Amino acid sequence: MYLLADAGGWPAESALWQMLERGVLQVLDLEKAEVDRCRALMEKYRDTPMALADATLVAVAEARGLNRVFTLDSDFSVYRLRGRERIELLPS
Repeated sequence: MYLLADAGGWPAESALWQMLERGVLQVLDLEKAEVDRCRALMEKYRDTPMALADATLVAVAEARGLNRVFTLDSDFSVYRLRGRERIELLPS
């Protein structure tokens, strides 16, 4: 939502809310292992730097076997799942 404010304002944020309401996207709780992985990822990518929101998306994708992430953050082209697998970014 934060990045959408600059990339289109309320119409873009509203579209994201609609995707959440349709179940196309999900808001998830983090498990302890995912929180621990976030810290490890932020340390690994500290020179980028990696924000907590970025680390959360990567950690959840890894834990749930996903390889697609919805983000407008260009840093995601640098991040890798499990240290080696490219992340498919949406929108592309």
